[in-house]
Amino acid sequence: MADVVYLHVGAPKTGTTYLQDRLLANRHQLAEHGVGYPVGTAGDMFDAALDLVDRPWGGHRELVRGEWDHLADRVRRTPGTALVSHEILAAARPDQVKRALRDLEAEVHVVYSARDIARQVPAEWQELVKHRYRRPFSRFLRSVQAVERHDSPMWFWQVQGLPDVLDRWTSDLPPEQVHLVTVPRPGAAPGRLWRRYCRAFGIDPRWAPEGGAARSNASLGIDETALLRELNRRLKKAGLDSESYRTLVRHVVVHQSLAGRKRMRHVALPPSAHAWADEVAEEWVEYVERRGIDVVGTLDDLRPVHPEDHDWQDADRAKPRRVADAALDALVAVILEAAAHEDEAPHATRLSRAARKLRGQ
Repeated sequence: MADVVYLHVGAPKTGTTYLQDRLLANRHQLAEHGVGYPVGTAGDMFDAALDLVDRPWGGHRELVRGEWDHLADRVRRTPGTALVSHEILAAARPDQVKRALRDLEAEVHVVYSARDIARQVPAEWQELVKHRYRRPFSRFLRSVQAVERHDSPMWFWQVQGLPDVLDRWTSDLPPEQVHLVTVPRPGAAPGRLWRRYCRAFGIDPRWAPEGGAARSNASLGIDETALLRELNRRLKKAGLDSESYRTLVRHVVVHQSLAGRKRMRHVALPPSAHAWADEVAEEWVEYVERRGIDVVGTLDDLRPVHPEDHDWQDADRAKPRRVADAALDALVAVILEAAAHEDEAPHATRLSRAARKLRGQ
């Protein structure tokens, strides 16, 4: 049975993909040091997290019934220390939090990772666009600013609202069992975030030397996101199914093509939102200091560093030539994917079916 469980509950867009891949790649080495990462056969903890937070998730909910119980059972059978990590756990309701802490039957340390709000708003907007969202950035930003951010019904604040997430997850825990990892500012030395995570988990970075898989959850540029929004609009009319969207759009178009493009134009908050972002950051900093939470990193990382006004570019004003160039790159990626799998019947059939829907047939 695990004596201690480090439960990393998010937030999304704080290096979680890299973290989980690295833990997975080094799980055998970690086990030699008494640290378990009990992912099971799926290779990650998404199914268990979704089962706990009980969200529809594009029809995936019914496929994961019972997965949280399976994960909790694996944790209980893990000797020494167990690590649990998935970013959507941040959205858990109070009753779901109580269930999680009860089911793990160990001393639980909650770890939450946070990045400054000025970077999180564009990052979450782009993540929504990767899941068929079509609204411009300005409308998304207005909705984030307009909605009540405490005890909010909006997904963004449920996972990114630092005070609310920590209130839900840590109200019954002593301060020494609550750890906040701050994401370093751009330009930080490579590996700094990983070392911070290791410190929060109480592990030696040398116990996990492998970098993990080459998965990427990279941000897109202004023009690449504009292309994806228009693609989402047209695919809605075509009625493309979720499986084909994941295969062709998220995997091939976004991750294999758009995310790797050079010299992308950065999506950033407009100057009119800088004061609002600073206000949110100060609220977060004051909350952490008042709670006496263990900070791994520095609270200054939560304070935005805004670009000069003259450097800002409107995220909703794409340049047609750049969009067209991105579209050609995406088309090349889709063609190469189809060609590589033309002799693999299940994959080829799915691609063919998706391609027909893209053509509106």
